[in-house]
Amino acid sequence: MYKKTIGLLTVAMAVFITSCNTPKGQTVATSEAEEVAAVASSVSYALTPSASTTTWIGSKPTGQHTGIIPIKEGSFALEEDNLVGGNFTMDISGLDVTDIPKEEEGYGKLKGHLKSGDFFDAETYPTAKFEITAVKPFDKNAVTDKDEFETEYAPAKASEFMVENPTHSISGNLTLKDVTKNITFPAAVSMIDGELSAKAKFNIDRTEWNLSYGDEANVVDKAKDKFIYNTVNIGLEVTATKAQL
Repeated sequence: MYKKTIGLLTVAMAVFITSCNTPKGQTVATSEAEEVAAVASSVSYALTPSASTTTWIGSKPTGQHTGIIPIKEGSFALEEDNLVGGNFTMDISGLDVTDIPKEEEGYGKLKGHLKSGDFFDAETYPTAKFEITAVKPFDKNAVTDKDEFETEYAPAKASEFMVENPTHSISGNLTLKDVTKNITFPAAVSMIDGELSAKAKFNIDRTEWNLSYGDEANVVDKAKDKFIYNTVNIGLEVTATKAQL
């Protein structure tokens, strides 16, 4: 069986909302959008939607909610089995809540609120996109932790939340609600039997993309435990196979 971990050589390399005595939480550093590097000679791999998804954990002082955002399409460029570029599109209109049974009233209320103008505004912005701008060997010094307002349900800090045994640091432009920011996060990337697999877990600050409902700006609300943490825990899993000519 052919099995190879991608890019332990030279490779210059991937979706949304989040536990009491120590500072918790960390968000990836964001910067302005960067140019997507052109790939001269590469092999194209097509994303497998049924085996790819984005997960999110959203937190407030009194609890957490979890859910998914489907990944609908994407493609990746490989050179000598090393990931060098690519992009994928997330289906915001397909956002779902996974911690509340669908038959309960709270399920529909939360899902509807998240898709409303207070959060993702799915009707106006039905998709989000991630475009890879750089792929590099994993650098543990690039993962830093952010102090969070301490409560029982404070978001997990990145050094605890990130994927086990990351191989790469992936940078890319995340476009959400017509706002594009460049982010970098640790990922575990591998090639097994001709199938590309990439997994990542990281944090973002939702307000960077104008998802500011109930944010932490008001200290009075903090004292009353009425805010929603700006930090969001994101999980990403992507699978792709060689595109058919």
